[in-house]
Amino acid sequence: MATASVVRFGRLLRERGFSVVPDTAADMLSALNVVDVARSDDVRAALKAVTVTNPQQAALFDQCFDAYFGEAPMPPEEGDEIDDDDQVLRVESWTIRSPSVGDDEEVEEEVSDQVGASSIRRFATRDFSDMDDADLERARRLVANMQWQPSSVRSRRWAADNSGGRPDMRRTLRRSVGPRGDLLELAMSNRRLRRRPLIVIADVSGSMEAYAEMMLTFAHAARARIHRVETFAFSTHLTRITWELSRRNVRAALGKVSEAVDDWSGGTKIGEAIATFNRTWSRRVCRGGPVLLIVSDGWDCGEPALLRQEMARLSRSVHRVVWLNPLAGRPGYAPETRGMQAVLPYVDDFLPSANLRDLSEVVDLLESIG
Repeated sequence: MATASVVRFGRLLRERGFSVVPDTAADMLSALNVVDVARSDDVRAALKAVTVTNPQQAALFDQCFDAYFGEAPMPPEEGDEIDDDDQVLRVESWTIRSPSVGDDEEVEEEVSDQVGASSIRRFATRDFSDMDDADLERARRLVANMQWQPSSVRSRRWAADNSGGRPDMRRTLRRSVGPRGDLLELAMSNRRLRRRPLIVIADVSGSMEAYAEMMLTFAHAARARIHRVETFAFSTHLTRITWELSRRNVRAALGKVSEAVDDWSGGTKIGEAIATFNRTWSRRVCRGGPVLLIVSDGWDCGEPALLRQEMARLSRSVHRVVWLNPLAGRPGYAPETRGMQAVLPYVDDFLPSANLRDLSEVVDLLESIG
């Protein structure tokens, strides 16, 4: 089976919501090397073992397989309708040339696919401040379609679980009444799994203008993966924008945010913004041990003593403080501003956020926090 055919089938699965990344194509080819590709059932089973990650995807995989390798109709996509441009950008690392006939032309398709992957890797390292409008739109689409799964933690609530480690006496005693009462069966329970809440506080001052919109796009995309996401923006004062970002369409959501935030591209008063959060919002949104993302370059016009005091208070209200600074990844950068010196003792993770690769590292961190 040609490599190009496997790559195109991977692209089809990705468009239908499967977690298919460039490395998955290599796994698909390796799986096909150990089966008889002349047998359709063997090919189906090998590709399904690599790409299907939960039982609910099995039926959709069979539909896609029959549509691609057989004569069945193509299953419709879920979610909003997207234009051809969006489809190309969503699976850009899979882009290859049209199918052709002949061994030489087939090799040319594989080389084209490798060039496409190299192109997306180069694009991922470009600073958001160096992008034009077209590149920023392309980056926004890639951020919105990032495939990631935040880690789960055990909550304080208990649920029935036959393999759990704690006896559930309420269910045990309830079962003792009735025809099975003579044989007392011990019911067990375990703590429920849940996703940690996420809080995003984004600096939208003048020095952060090139990065703020991309981070808000990331916060909008996180809502589809985490049940509770609270978002705030600040420049000279703090504004809650959770409701504005709740719209399904990211462009409409960002438009509402620009209307709600009246100090966009203004000065920076980080200490006063954190103080407002601690006084007004902390008890409302910090339930459940959330992870806090603060996005700012640390240029502060306020008093360092106030910022230090409020950061100390804030760090005690959340599970983890992650500070994202778009300047942190630049050669020779050192956090020497008054604002950064004041907050660093209370920051658990200090990461850059200037390009798509930096955001992928943020995703890796969110997936690892348990």
